[in-house]
Amino acid sequence: MSKNLIGIDLGGTTTKMAFVSPDGDIMNKWKIPTDISDEGGHIVPNIIDSIQQEIKDSNFSIDDFTGIGMGTPGAVNIDAGTVIGAYNLNWVKKQNVRDQIQGALGLPFVLENDANVAALGEYWKGAGERDNDVVFVTLGTGVGGGVILGGHLIHGINGGAGEIGHVTVEQDGYQCTCGKKGCLETYASATGVVHVASDMAAEFTGTSRLKEMEDSGEDITSKIVFYLADNGDILANQIVDRVTRYLGLALGNVANTINPANIIIGGGVSNAGNTLLQPTTRYFQETAFKSVRDSTKLRLAQLGNDAGAIGAASLALQYANKMN
Repeated sequence: MSKNLIGIDLGGTTTKMAFVSPDGDIMNKWKIPTDISDEGGHIVPNIIDSIQQEIKDSNFSIDDFTGIGMGTPGAVNIDAGTVIGAYNLNWVKKQNVRDQIQGALGLPFVLENDANVAALGEYWKGAGERDNDVVFVTLGTGVGGGVILGGHLIHGINGGAGEIGHVTVEQDGYQCTCGKKGCLETYASATGVVHVASDMAAEFTGTSRLKEMEDSGEDITSKIVFYLADNGDILANQIVDRVTRYLGLALGNVANTINPANIIIGGGVSNAGNTLLQPTTRYFQETAFKSVRDSTKLRLAQLGNDAGAIGAASLALQYANKMN
């Protein structure tokens, strides 16, 4: 009988964890705050303590599990099991994550980039429908991506595959934290939508609730922009049109390159649903080559906040199968 798996989805504010069956079904899930104090030195010990406590409280034993997978921000060295440069975790120096967790819990441990892990989750149990060729793009604080071809994650020569957020969509556009200008991330992330909204509101002369909010200094979020667009606000619809034009352009070019079965859109911005998906699909179809347009489908992610933990568990399963 196959053993269960442990999945960890490490984020800047919350760490989500789950016990997952070999079939990808969540049996237990929980979360803890991510303590980034002291250069992130408490993060891994807190994860270890939490897993040990959950195993005890759930009447499992460590022998009921075959391995642990984890998705994390930052630059990941999969072979070494280390992370560096996860600045939202205060991990500036190299972190020997695998040595700590594997040493404390005694289970094989696999580490991967968080966007790749979310892609694996959707591929395994979500909108990917187990197609062998799937692209996942996550629209959150930034824009991340993961590419699965032939059933395998693609990393590239230096781990840079799937950096969809840094596809250039506007020459000499907004400055990106990566050092380039005009990256998709600067327009289609949650913060990017707010930036676009601020600039377009400054030039807008018509009647708009969003314009009133901007002028009065109220906090604007991407959720508010899409809500107002859905309710007929002219300015909000113009902002959504611009954001989805850039997103459709980027995804069309990705599809022209690898022609996946599905491109899955997840992350907080994707909660806008069809208000995001329909115009993005229209611009995607304008950009994509005909045979690609007819075969690659854009879909919304299905797993929500569970994608990372499920995908991380699938990493552990893949590793276990490789070892057997």
